[in-house]
Amino acid sequence: MPSIIHRSSDEQANYLPLGKRTTVIGRSESLPMQILDNKVSRKHLRIRYDEGTGRYLASDMESRHGVFVNGRQITEETELNEGDTVRIGTSELLFTQEDFDDAQSALHFYKKTGERDRPTFID
Repeated sequence: MPSIIHRSSDEQANYLPLGKRTTVIGRSESLPMQILDNKVSRKHLRIRYDEGTGRYLASDMESRHGVFVNGRQITEETELNEGDTVRIGTSELLFTQEDFDDAQSALHFYKKTGERDRPTFID
């Protein structure tokens, strides 16, 4: 089941299985994934499942600081693909199609994904 993974500064992972529903992410404690970041709006990011296409779409909920997918600010609904990074405020989220048993396995996957993005330097 597709998920969103957020790694907090204390090396903990929050992961949210998306299912086939609309999900809102932000600073509000009533949301399924709360991001404690001063630059994140109470309701910042909406991820919607499109039944017709089977795709997940991200949109900015008129946040003050915007939503960025793979470094580009979005102004309309944007399709999410495996490995896309979504930045809200100063927080980075990872979209994946992977299925996880628990938060620890999600964090391990997040770290492995980060390793692929770092270059190898040879002295």
